[in-house]
Amino acid sequence: MGTLFHLHLFAAIAWIGGSVFLFVLGVSIRNKADQKRVYPIIGPIFGYFEIVMLIVLVATGIAMIVDNGLIQSLFDTTISHEVIDSLRKKLLLVLIIVVLTAIHTTIAFKTIHKERTPQENFFSRGASMLIFILNLVVLHYAIIIRDIL
Repeated sequence: MGTLFHLHLFAAIAWIGGSVFLFVLGVSIRNKADQKRVYPIIGPIFGYFEIVMLIVLVATGIAMIVDNGLIQSLFDTTISHEVIDSLRKKLLLVLIIVVLTAIHTTIAFKTIHKERTPQENFFSRGASMLIFILNLVVLHYAIIIRDIL
């Protein structure tokens, strides 16, 4: 196991662990006044940290795919193998997570010191919840791929 894998693993732990932490924080802090005190402080720090971790995850993931000679197999639809199929599913979910993260982050930074509209709340919270759930599914596919290899 090389440096790329370890860096990818570290970033995954940070990304998913941060997601779980914010989920628990969001469920725990029910008082609106407390939320308004906590989120403007934690949100930007967490947001920048998570963006960096997501970039590291995507970059190391792409590098490992290229290093292992899997790039052509991913785009060749005639190839079907448990690892390739799982990797394709994982990458599709990662693409969705990246889009949802962009939506959530844009709304979060735009509204950090002001009241969100109901539509902003819906899309920000919806994206956040989907990211949380999809992270667990991506983790599932990562475990499947690692078990096979």
